[in-house]
Amino acid sequence: MMKKLLLPVILLALSFGFWASRDFQEIAAGVAIFLFGMLMLEDGFKLFSGGFLEAALEKATGSVAKSMGFGILTTTIMQSSSLVSVITISFLSAGLISLIGGVGIIFGANIGTTTGAWLVAGFGLKVNISAYALPMLALAIVLVFQKNKYLRGFGFVLAGLGFLFLGIHHMKEGFVSFKDQFDLTRFALTGLLGLVVYTLVGATATVVMQSSHATMTLIITALAAGQISYENALALAIGANVGTTITAIIGSFTANYQGKRLALAHLIFNLLTAGVALVFIGPIRVTVDFISAGVGIPDNDFTLKLAVFHTVFNTLGVVIMLPLLHRLIAFLERTIKQPEEDLSKPKYLSEAVDEFPQTVEVALRREVKHLYDNAVELIVHGLNLHRTELFETKDIAATVRASRKPVEFDIDERYEARVKTLYSAIVEFATRAGAKGMPEDVMEEIYSLRDVAGRIVRAVKAVKHLRGNATLYTERPQGTITELYNQLRIEIARIIVEIRKLDLTDPEDRSSLWLDQERVQVESSGREANDRVEALIRNRKLDAAVATSFLNDSNYAQSAMRDLLGAARAYYIEREDAMAEVERILALDDEELTAIVMGALNEKKKEQAP
Repeated sequence: MMKKLLLPVILLALSFGFWASRDFQEIAAGVAIFLFGMLMLEDGFKLFSGGFLEAALEKATGSVAKSMGFGILTTTIMQSSSLVSVITISFLSAGLISLIGGVGIIFGANIGTTTGAWLVAGFGLKVNISAYALPMLALAIVLVFQKNKYLRGFGFVLAGLGFLFLGIHHMKEGFVSFKDQFDLTRFALTGLLGLVVYTLVGATATVVMQSSHATMTLIITALAAGQISYENALALAIGANVGTTITAIIGSFTANYQGKRLALAHLIFNLLTAGVALVFIGPIRVTVDFISAGVGIPDNDFTLKLAVFHTVFNTLGVVIMLPLLHRLIAFLERTIKQPEEDLSKPKYLSEAVDEFPQTVEVALRREVKHLYDNAVELIVHGLNLHRTELFETKDIAATVRASRKPVEFDIDERYEARVKTLYSAIVEFATRAGAKGMPEDVMEEIYSLRDVAGRIVRAVKAVKHLRGNATLYTERPQGTITELYNQLRIEIARIIVEIRKLDLTDPEDRSSLWLDQERVQVESSGREANDRVEALIRNRKLDAAVATSFLNDSNYAQSAMRDLLGAARAYYIEREDAMAEVERILALDDEELTAIVMGALNEKKKEQAP
């Protein structure tokens, strides 16, 4: 409702301003150009994602100090605390960083955003920056049309900076000309009323423009033109700090509970910082005057003094909050509780994580593992086994043979709730990622993970098909047929146990060679079982109808094991290093596999021949 009302109000205000003054048009155009520059800057840095930025973020959150340093550095470089906030929420939602690391980044971003005020006040107003803007835009347009994504990214960054400079120039020129027609200082307010009113104005302007950097630039250019008083400019700066939280709040709407916690932390931090600045505005102004005098800033250079103020009160907020950080985290965890785990719903997939290649890939990988865990439960229970006993036993065969009592559950209902729904979410997420224009290597990994999920689902379906007969013939001893079905259960159980061992093994120690050995074992066991059944039928030791059912179920079991092994290979085995390349060369193709299996069987037949 608010958005529907806000848009016409903004359009009416702009229309009136355009009608009332040509100089207002230049100011408004300057703001628009500046915001367009911010968008291009963000798009440019997003093209660098999938590499350095994400790797740095993962490594830079090992401690609060590192997290803050990362927040300061990235916001200084990108000149957008909003982008840093969105990236942090995305990584937090994907589980790549901790909540305390995310809060540390937000603290650092608030300090980093003060560099924008210094850039505008110290450089933008002292130099004719439009002279720099035009060459930058000319160079940028050449780079933007390059195929290399990093060149295009640099082109967007360069264009963004060019438009920022151009926007600052037009805002400055507009306010200077506007002053001759209309003196905004007539609306200056002093005392407590001025603080409150202009703080609200600054917050509103930032909410509308979605950029505290744009608001600060507007404030500084207006202050430089003498259109607002220094006192009111301080209040506007405080308000801009409060308004900037709106981006994080909006970004958290599609995030999980962790993303919402971070948005709340951002709001609390900025509100507390603003409150302290308003209450202690007198002492802070004295401090600003003292620092300004110490670094040689003239007493009447209010734009640079505003930059000093912006830095002082943001730093003060961090100094106050750091000792309370763990209490803040505890409060966030109490206020926004972790929802009870619902195995039927995706844990990691949300719109908050699909903006950046690294978070897309990691979130999808973790969701596929979530699907696999659900699938293993269904497969094991479908074979009338229990995971705890299976993973702890030292004799899989004995444990399987001793597990005769059926596990009472509706496998079809559980499949619909815990496997099919997750698989649908994974397919939808992968499709959504494909529409985002992700890098080719990332999309290959995404589609590979989607295929892994498909294999897992097929394995569950295969076990669903054989569950009925497996229960019928193993619930009580029935001779040969019981042993045949127990052997199927043993083989599937063994594969699941081996995949779990692979999961627990350090990535650098994982090898694809054992998977080929397992494939050989699976194919060999299948052919042996078929030969044995044929012999039993010939010797009239097994009813043909029962044997036919077993052969069908054996095919289902073989299919389930092939899909589980294929999923394990695609999910766990790293292929980038030299050892993986050697293993790929040594890996068996289907023809080689068939030849080995047939050779082994022929050798066994020769040994058994009289």
